[in-house]
Formats: sequence, C-alpha cells, structure tokens
Amino acid sequence: MKPNLFPSILILSIFLVFSFSFKNEIKKKPLSSKPFFKLSLAQWSYHREFSKNGVSPYEFAKMASDLGFDGLEYVSQLYTDVTESEDKAYAMKVFIDKNNDLASQYNVKNVLIMIDGEGNLSTSDNQERKQAIENHKDWINAASKMGCSAVRLNLNGEKEESAWIKNSIESLSILSAYAEPLNINVIVENHGGMSSNASLLMKVINQVSYSNCGTLPDFGNFCMSEDWGSLKDNKCNNPYDPYLGVSEMLPRAFGLSAKSYEFDANGNETILDYYRLLSIIKKADYNGFIGVEYEGDKLSEKEGIIATKKLLEKAASSL
Repeated sequence: MKPNLFPSILILSIFLVFSFSFKNEIKKKPLSSKPFFKLSLAQWSYHREFSKNGVSPYEFAKMASDLGFDGLEYVSQLYTDVTESEDKAYAMKVFIDKNNDLASQYNVKNVLIMIDGEGNLSTSDNQERKQAIENHKDWINAASKMGCSAVRLNLNGEKEESAWIKNSIESLSILSAYAEPLNINVIVENHGGMSSNASLLMKVINQVSYSNCGTLPDFGNFCMSEDWGSLKDNKCNNPYDPYLGVSEMLPRAFGLSAKSYEFDANGNETILDYYRLLSIIKKADYNGFIGVEYEGDKLSEKEGIIATKKLLEKAASSL
C-alpha cells in the first residue's frame, strides 16, 4: 500500500509559499533612510511669504507639516500682532494658545523661538541692556508655555571686544538663571560681528555657569564683517571657517541651523559642503533637531526649503 503523500506535499507547498513571500518581503522592505537627527523648519525660511506676501505667520504649522517636518522654529519678529501690540501680555497669550493648538492639530513639535528686535544684550548702556533682558524674559515665558526646549538670542550692541565679552556673559547669566526652572535652554547663534567668531563666542558661553546656556550653530553665518554674518554670494571679506566654527560650537549646541543659499545641478549647496558638515555633526554624537533655514533668491522659498531638506537627507544617508 502506497503511503499517503498528500500531507507531506501540502506542508512542503506551504513552506515554499511562505519562504517565497518572506524573501519577497525582504526585497520589498526599503532600507532605513531615517537620518540621525530630527528635522525642524526655521520660520525665517518663509519670511517673504509672511512679511511681504500677506500670508499669516499662524499658517506656519500647516506649511511645515505639509513638507514633512517634525519641529517648528518660530521667529518673534514675524508676529507683529505681538511685537506691535499695546497690550503685549494679552497678545502673547493669544500667540501661545494659537500656536499650541496649531502644533497639536498638525502633529508637529514646538522646538524653539528665535528672538529678534527685543534690544541689545551686549551693549554697555546698562539701562538699555536691562530693558533688553526684561524683553527677552517675555519670550522665555512663552517658550516654556509652548513646550519649546530653547530660545535663541543674539549678542549685538557692542563693538569693543572686552566689553562685548563682559556684557554678554552678564546678560546670558541672568537669562539662563531665569530660564533654568522653566526648562528652557538659552542659546546663542553665530549671527554677525563678534558672534560669528566661534572661538570668541565660546569664550563667552564657557564662562556662563549655567548648563542650560549653549549655542545654535548656523552653517552659514560665519562672516565677521557683516551685521548678520551671511556668507551669501561668497563675497565675505572676513569669513570664519564654517567647519571649524561648527566644530567649536557643537559641544554646547542645543540645536543646529542648516543655512542654505543656492544649489547646483546635483542638488548640492554651492557655498557649504553639507556632507562635510554632517560628518562633523555625526562624529560629535549630535542627534537633536536640525532646522532648515533657506535664504536664497533663485528658488522660491518653498522650493529652497525642499531642496535643503532633500540635501540634508541625502548627505545623512551617505554617512
């Protein structure tokens, strides 16, 4: 009597089908392309849309979400409903509530607020500096209520080096002490003048005795002869090496700003080597947010943001 082969054949058939499907799934499953950092969008990338084209800055969360960003980096000066209000306290409350609702609606995280136009923190005019410190506290409070991790400050207002260092340390110490119990990091961007000299800026940061005081290295703001440090058009007559600068600032970095200006036919930034920059950043074990900040003219703001995001992702995948 011949043995019944049907069960064996059935088991073998199921095994072969399963094996084929499993192998097929492995082939279909894409390699992970997730970068070693998180992506946020600096609101300044859309500054012409908001300040010239009549788009409300409260569209920011939707605009960032539509492009696939995880985090939001607000710019205080774009909210004229707050900065020009006669009742700033009420206007600030509306700002906080609106942006919290929008961030929740579009499933994006409030990362930081870039504070501009609130006075000079490095000036030797003590009364002016005192007022600037108080103005910055309002935005620190807002950042805390919005669940941000940081506020970005500028160190402007003094041309003499020793005075700039002394005044900057004093202002940062006061603001860091104020921000510490609110779980807010007080971070300084290389943003023109002496602040674009990374070694000089770190001399200031390293003398502030608060661990929540740090930096926001910007890839492109390393022109020491320009008010805002721009390397745009590659015409700076007193540049600081951006790769050295980012390296020096990274040990105290609570964020990074991926500045971009123009792109070549291969999608690479024409002034800054993103592959080299991301290699430096990865070696430093940084894995926080990197904010896209497009400042070019040849592409539209949206196109420039997309090009910068793609370049970051492409460069990260090669490391």
